[in-house]
Amino acid sequence: MDSIFITGAAMTALGKHPERSVKDLTREAVTGALADAGLTPERIEAALFSNTRQPMLEGQNAVRGEIALAPLGIEGIAIVNVENACASGSSAVALGAAMIRAGEAETVLVVGAEKMVFPDRTEQIMAAFRGGTDIERIEETASAMAALGASLIPADAAEAPRSFFMDIYAGIARAHMEAFGTTREQLAMAAAKNHTHAAANPNAQYRTPFTMDQVLADKPVIWPLTRAMCAPVSDGAAALVLQSASAAKGNKRAVRLAGMGWTTARARAIDDWDGHLGKRAADLAYEAASLGPADMHIAEVHDATSFAEILQIENLGLCPRGQGGPFTASGATARGGRIPVNAGGGLVAKGHPVGATGIIQLAEMCAQLRGEAGSMQVEGARAGVCENGGGFLGVEEAVTLVTVLTV
Repeated sequence: MDSIFITGAAMTALGKHPERSVKDLTREAVTGALADAGLTPERIEAALFSNTRQPMLEGQNAVRGEIALAPLGIEGIAIVNVENACASGSSAVALGAAMIRAGEAETVLVVGAEKMVFPDRTEQIMAAFRGGTDIERIEETASAMAALGASLIPADAAEAPRSFFMDIYAGIARAHMEAFGTTREQLAMAAAKNHTHAAANPNAQYRTPFTMDQVLADKPVIWPLTRAMCAPVSDGAAALVLQSASAAKGNKRAVRLAGMGWTTARARAIDDWDGHLGKRAADLAYEAASLGPADMHIAEVHDATSFAEILQIENLGLCPRGQGGPFTASGATARGGRIPVNAGGGLVAKGHPVGATGIIQLAEMCAQLRGEAGSMQVEGARAGVCENGGGFLGVEEAVTLVTVLTV
């Protein structure tokens, strides 16, 4: 991969912001990223805008990026609107990098913004989640997920209203439990670790440390998941400035986009774990970066539920297949451990504004690799890997991108 650098990064605080709009969140993130890069809006030659919910929840059905960026002086250039479910943000980064490699621009802005908290629109919010899979096969998908590991579910297990994706993650978690002996306590330890990490993150939606027992005792969602194991509905935005090597020359805080892998779902058996698109994306990213899992000092993974973290650290090669649970329980993924994962709290605690999440992961990784993460800092971090997945198709996410960053 040709050398491309992130020279500016910023994000808003994540949480429930009923008074804020997509445009307002975008303004804060873009202004911060430009200031971080030391650039004015006139330097931006192209922009990618990532968002998934604004058409359904705010009614802005088209040209979202053009409308959000024009008040900031970013106009008259190529602007592309990107939707790829929860992987929209990292998809936008990949497209921005491709524009630079193609010689179409040397300085590209990538923005992810999502407004998801509308207390009076619960049905629309849930419908938006259901649209993240094939709606013509949604009942078939639901039945298949419910059948996975069904014998493990206690007779008295309680459930709560939830997004369709929690049913999906719960089913795959049970399949993993059956295949490898992963335990509910190990899922809870992943969640407790991230909630504890988030206590040091000023931008996190939830900043209350949890113990394993507190996670297990939290409100049931669908077995084996409790509320503390599941990402909340969130508002927020993030932005990055991507530049070519020549445009970034002399910027001592630039972070190199060393490699990316982009995959989509394909037909496979649920027990073909090594065929998972997350592993395929990781293999592509490591190959592009000429690095491997052993070279990584830190990781960000898409823990829409805490089980997802356990699965994705296996896909990234940070631990052997089937050992994500014990590896997490050992403390290896905590700050100070062998390979800290989600040092800022992950999706379950930091928040998950869908279209912004992939960019938020990269912004936080930039802070780590620059040594600017404050009380979240992982000492000696010089290379990191981010995994961002979206949607669901068959037995896995519809799309996953893995990104390797270095300094």
